[in-house]
Formats: sequence, C-alpha cells, structure tokens
Amino acid sequence: MLRSSVPRLASLSVGLSTCKFSTLQPAVTSSAEQFYAHLQNHGANFEKTLASIRAKIDPSCISKVLRRCSVDRSLLGLRFFIWAGTHSTYRHSGHMYRQACEIFWIHHNPGAILEVLESYRADECSVNLKTVKVVLNLCKEAKLADEAFWVLRRMGDFNLGADTVSYNVVIRLFCQKGDMATAGMLMREMGLVGLRPDMITFVEMIKGFCNVGELESACMLFQDMKEQGCIPNTVVFSTLLDGYCRSGSLERGLELLTEMEKGGGDCSPNVVTYTSVIQSFCNQGLVVKALAVLDRMINQGCPPNRVTVRALVDCLCAKGRLEEVDELIDKVVSCGSFSIADCNSSLIVSLIGLGKLEEAERRFIRMLSCKMRPDGMTCNMIIRELCSTGRPFDAFMLFREIEKAGCSAFIGSNAFSELLMGLTKLNHKEEAATLARLMLDRGIRLQAPYVDNVVKFLKNSEESVLIPELTKVGKPL
Repeated sequence: MLRSSVPRLASLSVGLSTCKFSTLQPAVTSSAEQFYAHLQNHGANFEKTLASIRAKIDPSCISKVLRRCSVDRSLLGLRFFIWAGTHSTYRHSGHMYRQACEIFWIHHNPGAILEVLESYRADECSVNLKTVKVVLNLCKEAKLADEAFWVLRRMGDFNLGADTVSYNVVIRLFCQKGDMATAGMLMREMGLVGLRPDMITFVEMIKGFCNVGELESACMLFQDMKEQGCIPNTVVFSTLLDGYCRSGSLERGLELLTEMEKGGGDCSPNVVTYTSVIQSFCNQGLVVKALAVLDRMINQGCPPNRVTVRALVDCLCAKGRLEEVDELIDKVVSCGSFSIADCNSSLIVSLIGLGKLEEAERRFIRMLSCKMRPDGMTCNMIIRELCSTGRPFDAFMLFREIEKAGCSAFIGSNAFSELLMGLTKLNHKEEAATLARLMLDRGIRLQAPYVDNVVKFLKNSEESVLIPELTKVGKPL
C-alpha cells in the first residue's frame, strides 16, 4: 500500500545519535538560533530536553529552524516541527503545515512520514496523541492517504488509540482519493473501537460518494445519519444537493432545497447552496428555472454573491437575452449586496468572454458616461481585447476616457505593454510616445516579450531618448 521514499531523508544516512553539526557562534540570541544550537548538541530523543529552552516559539522561529535543517538534517527538522506542534503555547497553522511539506518535499518523498515514526520507535521516544495528530496533519496537507493509514495502524505500537479526529483525517484523505471502499471500512471500524462518527465524518463520506457518482450510497448514509441521531446541518444538505446537481438530478436537488427551506434553523440553505443549484440550471441552459431559484433565494433573505450573478449573466448573455440581464441587475442591486457598477462590470466581462466585444464596448462607454467606475478586471480585459482584435488606437482612446474617470490606476502592466505594442505596430507615433512617457512617469513595467519591437519602433522615431529606460527589462520604467 505504501510508496517508497525518493530519496531517503539525508539525516538517516548518519543517524541522529552520531550527527555532527557545524557549531554556531557562542553568542546565541534569536529563538531560532537557540533551538538550532540545542538540536546540534543533542542526538537521539532530543525532544526530552527541548522544553528546557526559554525561547519563544512562533512561525518565524520554526520556519528558520526548518530551513537550516533542510540542507542535510531533514529528519531532525521534521521532528522539531512535530515537537513544536505539540507545545502548549503554540499551534501550527495551515500555512505552517504547507511550508513544512514544501521545505522537506513531503509530497514527493512520502517515506519521510514513515521514517519519522520509525525513528521515534528506534530512539524509544515518548509519543502521545498530539504527536500523531501533527503527523496526520502533515499527511493531510500532502494528501498522503496510504501513509496516513499506516500512521493510524502504527498508533498501537506506542500504546495509543485513535480518536474520532484521527479517523476523520484518514477518512477524508481516502474520500478525496476516491477510494470509498477503504473510507467506508474505516468508518465502520470506528464503531467497533467504541467511537461514533461525527458531523465531519458524515460530511466527508457523503461528499466522497457524490464525487464518485455513488448518489444512492450518499443518500443511504444521509438517512443513516439521521437514524443515528446526528441531525444534518446546512453543510450536509448542501453537500448532498451539490452531488445531485452535478449528476444532473436537478429535480431531486430542488426537492432537497425545499426540504431545507422548510426545515429552517441549522438546515437553512445558504448562498453556497442556492448558487450550486443556479449554476447547475445555467450549465444546462435552463435560465428560467435558474432565475426562479434566484427569486426563492432573495425571498429567503439570502442575497446572491458574485458567483451567483456571474453564472446568471453568462447564461443570459449566451442566449442573447440582454434585456433580461438589465432586469437581473436591477433586481440584484435592489438586494443591496452589489453596486450597479459591480453588476455591469460582470456583464461586460461575460460579453467579452462570449466574443461580443461590440456590445461590451458599448456598455463600457455607457458606464463611464454615467459616472460608474468599472472594476480593474473589466478595464484590463477590454483594453487587451481591443488590442488583440487589431484596434489599439480605439483602445488608446478608451484608455483616455478611463483616465478621465479616475480608473487608470486599475490598468496593469500587461495591458499597458500590449497597448504600446499595438500602437507601435500600426505606426501610431504620437499615441505610442504619449503612452510610453506615461508608463515611465508611473513606473509601469514594459513586459519582456514586447521590448524588442517597441525599441525598434522608437529607433526610427523622434523618441529614441526613451530607449535606455525602456530596455531596463524587469525594472520600473
């Protein structure tokens, strides 16, 4: 079941008990230096004495120690990371788990997990449930289902029994892997060892069954959950409902949505629930039904979010029903969750994505004339799209209008570079010089792919004085 490590951790080649580390300067000041110095002078089972160090444990300190150990003492560094995670005054964040996995390449070297536990056994270290949970969380971050399973099975070697949290980590990993047979076996095993599946267990299992298309199994588990006295909440309902929608069982999804609305309380549908149904109807082109769900959503006091609106706008635009888009915008704005500028920006992005540039341009100009401020994505997209369709002069004129509206700060270096390239390519000398000087004044970078062509153009113009600055690729112009 387990994969072999590639390569083995460098620290194993010398062994913890015989490691000789380079010494630090006598004056140890920072927390990281204190811990690292201690690790250098203590071999096997160094965890026993680490607690004696009066130094602050924080992410910065831990990160520095890990990086120093990563060169040739990976096992030592991993054990320090695990020890720190069990400290009474500190708890690893998700970011720190990601960092540890990256520093020690655990994704590519899953055998590191096995080697850590084997080193604990060989050194006769004291291992508690907290220790194992940190190891399991490393497996979770690196998505190592087989290694997590192995850790679960080795807990008995340290006279430890797994708790519900430990089982949930391993079950989740197998669900993500799509191995529902192993996940189901572990869930049944929980009952045999005196543990009860909790809400997290059921959510992960139901999500796993839905992801592999086993909706009947998901429904059966949903019913079992209620029979066992574990009342489904919004997350459970939404997970099952999303499974129905993704499988195309939209009518069954609507029935479940109705059940949630009637249940209320902890079962009330939220924005994620409604959006899942709306997206599914939109994906099948059933925009009328999608809009009906939006009405239900608003009536339930649940305002739509950006994802909801974008799904509906995309669907209506694809069908050419632009008048209804305007009605949709009015409805969403009246809910108070979006400004009219946000909605129109989403509409323009959708139109550009569907290749309806003329309509997108018309609405963009209307926004500016109505004193509405389009967002950054919209400004950049329309400039770049006009350039890509051979209309850099129009893009430049539109940029001028964006400037007047006070939105030019939204324009990024890619859009500026493409616009300058387009102007030079079509020999718009005056506009190109104006834009180049503006970029220099604002410290905007000219992207590398465009430098040669722009410089070639400037050499043949009266603006060759700009070349020294424009050739500073990767530096502010």
